[in-house]
Amino acid sequence: MILNLSKIKTEALLLFCKDLILSYKDKEEKLFDVSLDIDNYITSISEDILKQIRTVTFEDEHYIQNRNHYRIKAVFKAYNFINSEISKHLKEDATFNPAMLFLALLAIWFKELDKEKDSKEFIYFILFPYANMYDKLLFEVKNEEFKKINIKMMNIAESVIFNYDRLSLK
Repeated sequence: MILNLSKIKTEALLLFCKDLILSYKDKEEKLFDVSLDIDNYITSISEDILKQIRTVTFEDEHYIQNRNHYRIKAVFKAYNFINSEISKHLKEDATFNPAMLFLALLAIWFKELDKEKDSKEFIYFILFPYANMYDKLLFEVKNEEFKKINIKMMNIAESVIFNYDRLSLK
């Protein structure tokens, strides 16, 4: 059977982003000293994107129960590649902003590389206003350390996604 590798990579990326969002979503502690406006923006965007990811991916149980299926194996391989690449980048400096990282990963995949541009199921991610997010998290932020971390997340995302695009799932 022929696999649509782009869709598999997109699914794995969305699953990875879902896990990033869930890693901080319900935590009470603030990771960074930012205004309430920025904090609320991050929370709102994260919840919206998480909701959309859940509509285009399966429940976790599906992946676990079907882990031996060749398609799911390919999704896991792609997911593990993303995880491994990001881990390499964070080895030197573990400080990171999961919200900016997942947003930058999606922006590069869907906007810069134009992935899934003809796919109706991913229309939300294709039309998402990533530029507004960059404005909010880079230009409207007063905390210089937070800005530096966000720029670092963009650089990591760019490196990871460009390598990911070249990944062979065969």
